[in-house]
Parts: sequence; C-alpha cells; structure tokens
Amino acid sequence: MPNGPRFLLEHACYHLITRGNQRQAVFLDKADYQEYLARLCLYKKRHPFLLYGYCLMPNHIHIVGEPHELKDLARFMQGLLRSYTAYFNKRYKKVGHLCQGRFKSKVIAKDRYLIDCIQYVENNPVRANLAKAIGEYHWSSYQERALGSGNGKKLLNEIRL
Repeated sequence: MPNGPRFLLEHACYHLITRGNQRQAVFLDKADYQEYLARLCLYKKRHPFLLYGYCLMPNHIHIVGEPHELKDLARFMQGLLRSYTAYFNKRYKKVGHLCQGRFKSKVIAKDRYLIDCIQYVENNPVRANLAKAIGEYHWSSYQERALGSGNGKKLLNEIRL
C-alpha cells in the first residue's frame, strides 16, 4: 500500500526519524558516525536546512530542524540518506536498502516543545543505556549545543522561537 502525502507546514520545525532496515545497525564504528555527520553538514547546506538537534543511535537517527522551503525537507533527507547508504554499502560490500521505509516526520511548534523535543532526542543514549550521562555520548548535538564543544563540526543553527 503506497504512503500518503506528508503533512507539511511552511515555517515549521520537524522531528525526523529514520531507522535501519529490520532495525539493523546503520553505524558500525566511529568512522561511520563521522561520515554521516560530514554528509549531514554537506546536505544541510545543499538543501537549506536549519539543524537544531540530532542524535545518531546505532540503529536509528533523530534530526530536529527546519527546512528553508518545504521542498527542501524531502530533498535534504533523500540526498543525505541515499548518499550515506551508498557509502555504507560500498564500505561493507552490501547492496539494497539500509533504512526501513521512508523517514518519519513530525511537525514541532516553535515554542517550548521544540526545546523539549531536542532534549528528548539528545537523551536517547541515556534511555538506551549507551551512556550514563547525556554529555558522555559523542554522537548527539548535546555537546555542541549545551557545552560549546563536540565532535569538531559546527553543525547546529541558533534556535529562534
């Protein structure tokens, strides 16, 4: 059964989620996380997207942000996911889909809920017992957003409510 059209709103923020096919890992080592972040940086410039938060979990990804124009949302995610899948498949000598179905998108109001959503996304590793404290996990936006440090890339945009 085909998917229906996405619910999209002008000037809205989105919580985007994509999961590994059959919940398989999409990141197998540090180099994979770094490669994804490099591609995230490239595609947010190529298809203007304001990135407010993210968390790369071993088998799924959360992104919180805002496309410049509605058409940029799908182009940003399609480019990012296709590009990373090609990298992953080449590196690990695999073929086919890496992600399960199309990405999920949830509209987020630009109010306190946006901040709560970012904190929820960044807390995923603690809830999944991958880290004891939010600041210990290197593959989320927390270190850059809250501490001004992180993985060396300046990925985040300033939030304007």
